Amino acid sequence: MRLTAPPARETGRRDAEGMAVASFVTGLAGLLVLNLILGPTAIVLAALALRRGTPRRFRAHLGLVLGVADLLVLGVLTLVHGTTPWVVWSG
Repeated sequence: MRLTAPPARETGRRDAEGMAVASFVTGLAGLLVLNLILGPTAIVLAALALRRGTPRRFRAHLGLVLGVADLLVLGVLTLVHGTTPWVVWSG
């Protein structure tokens, strides 16, 4: 029996699918916590997944939208409180 590595195209597609799912998850989590870190992470992962031609395009687009929403939530909270949210919540 001969063991061979999967074709590069198949591996790249699997990576792109994983990036699409990861962008969705990080974007969704970023709405609740660490939006300054998880928002841009979701945006970058979604952009990479779309550039690599993921078959999960909807999930990648959703991750992109959620990443932008993370940053918008941070901006709104900063405007409302006049400072960053973590300073307000820490006491």
